[in-house]
Amino acid sequence: MSEPRVKRIKTCLPLCKTHITSDGSLARQNFPFVVEESLCGVSTLLMEGSYRLEALAKIFEQSDLALPRVSAYFHQESEKELERAEAMLEYLSQRGGKYCNKNIQRPGTEEVCAILPALEILLNQWKEEMSVMLEMNQLAHEYGDPHTASVIKSQFIQPLVPKVKLIGDLLTSARRAGCSNDSTSGFGEYLIDRLQETLTNA
Repeated sequence: MSEPRVKRIKTCLPLCKTHITSDGSLARQNFPFVVEESLCGVSTLLMEGSYRLEALAKIFEQSDLALPRVSAYFHQESEKELERAEAMLEYLSQRGGKYCNKNIQRPGTEEVCAILPALEILLNQWKEEMSVMLEMNQLAHEYGDPHTASVIKSQFIQPLVPKVKLIGDLLTSARRAGCSNDSTSGFGEYLIDRLQETLTNA
C-alpha cells in the first residue's frame, strides 16, 4: 500500500515542488514523503553551492587576480560540496526515495573581484546550509524518522561547524590585512593567499 501524500508543509527548506515520490520502491520503509521531498530539494541546494564555489575558484585563476592558493581552496571546497550532495542522493536512494533532476541556478558571482566578497559569499552559503540542515533534522524528528535525523546531524551538520568558524576567522584576518570589496588592496590579498596551510588543510 502506498504512503498517502501529506499536505505541503510551511517551511524554509528548499522543497522539490514537482517531486514525484517512489511509492513502488521495495526499499521504502518509515520514510515520510515530506522528508524525501526535502532531501531532494536540499541535494540540489548543495549542487548549486558546489557550482558557486567552482565559479569563485575560476575567478581567482584569472591573470588580473592570480591568487592560486585561494583558487585551490575554493576548488577544494567545491569538490567537497559536490561530495556532500552525492552522499545525500545516495542516502535518498538507499531509503527508497527518488531524485528529480532540476536546473542548477547561476552562481551569481559575476561581480566578485576580490577575496573579501568571495569569503562573505562562502560564509553566507555555509550559514544557510547550516540553517537548512538544522531544519531538516528537526523535520525528520517531527515526522518520526530518527534515522534521517541522525544521518543529517553526523554527516551534514557537524562537519559544517568548524568550516563556519574557519571562514569567520579568515574574514577577520582579511579585514585586518586591509582587504576590501574591490581589487585595490593587492598586498592584503597577497598575504591571505600566502596562508597556504590554513586554506588547503581546512
